[in-house]
Amino acid sequence: MPGKYTMLLAVALLLIPVSFTPVNNHKYQMIPDKGSIGMLEEHLASLYDHLRGSAVLPGYDAFSRAVTGYFNLKASGKINNELLTIIDFSLSSNSKRMWIIYMPEMKLVHTSLVSHGRNSGEEFARQFSNIPSSHKSSLGFYITGDIYYGRHGKSLYLDGVEYGINNNARFRTIVMHSAEYVSNDYIRIYGRLGRSFGCPAIPVDGHQRIIRMLSGRSCLYIHYPDNEYLSKSDMFEPSAAMYEMAYLTERLYNSCLEQTLLIKRLPFYRLVPGDGSRSADISRRSLSYTSLLK
Repeated sequence: MPGKYTMLLAVALLLIPVSFTPVNNHKYQMIPDKGSIGMLEEHLASLYDHLRGSAVLPGYDAFSRAVTGYFNLKASGKINNELLTIIDFSLSSNSKRMWIIYMPEMKLVHTSLVSHGRNSGEEFARQFSNIPSSHKSSLGFYITGDIYYGRHGKSLYLDGVEYGINNNARFRTIVMHSAEYVSNDYIRIYGRLGRSFGCPAIPVDGHQRIIRMLSGRSCLYIHYPDNEYLSKSDMFEPSAAMYEMAYLTERLYNSCLEQTLLIKRLPFYRLVPGDGSRSADISRRSLSYTSLLK
């Protein structure tokens, strides 16, 4: 009897499918971890490519930081309104340095002049603070609150989400409002944009629509390559942002593929050569994402 059961066991083992993966199989060893910086950089580069084609874009440095923080906030459930506002205070106040992006379509919907605090600098912002009455701008990530009417008319509350960096925004009454000194006419007269008490003030023309559009828990990021801020901020951690970012990247890719197939069915379709590969474009960008997390 033991011999009979031994034979049956041997036959059963032969029938079970077994696969072996060699230890030195480089095909499997070279698959990057989903949370790696390299994978995150690929997603960011892909999203930046989708944004291209607009007249004036944010720099890749500001864009990549803003998008990573946006997806971290989205993953934590803090965002209801899927607009991302990027303000780049490394640029001259005489240029449009505020961009509003509709994230589900990676579509640039608005660009604008925007002021910095009067004690942050003249034409260029150089100094930032979270201290009340400093009259300086604060860097980092904010969530927009409710609309209210104050001395500047229709205005928008901002809540700083980074402790020690911008969490005093409500106490300091750092809000988005319009101002007459945010205009090209003011620049022509004084050689630079006017300045606020620390608020990101926008032009009067169209301000009601912009404030209404951004209200209700959208994300706003104020950028500057400040080493002190980068060392304190925890908004650029890649793993939580990765999954949200990968989902959007795939959805945008599939949407572009569907549009391409549709265009190819049209009788007047013809292929137009591109202006260079994406890898070449990425190599020209200013940010090595490794430095983002230092």
